[in-house]
Amino acid sequence: MPYMLLIMEPHGQRAERGLAGGQEAYARMLRFGDGLKARGLLLATESLASTEQAVRLQVREGQARMVDGPFAETKEMVGGFFLLDCATREEALAIARECPAAEWATVEVREVAPCYHGAA
Repeated sequence: MPYMLLIMEPHGQRAERGLAGGQEAYARMLRFGDGLKARGLLLATESLASTEQAVRLQVREGQARMVDGPFAETKEMVGGFFLLDCATREEALAIARECPAAEWATVEVREVAPCYHGAA
């Protein structure tokens, strides 16, 4: 059963951490991913750039509206994800507890599923 760990980082945390701190945090996350891969649990993983380079897009009544980042109204950003193949929700939660990012960010655990009930 696929589960996604979304790493929800506070805005500005990467800059506050500095280069050396950022490199150490990233190395820890890479080791965590390597461990998941060795255990046969990792389906995919990616780190995301900060929201300073992001663009939000909405289409309403045929009209596109784009807003360039950073987004002042948000307190967190998705910093990356791990897509896992777990037998149970409890296994996914146990893995989330092992994630180094849980020390400096929020790890959101989500089952991969249709976006509404009744979907195939």
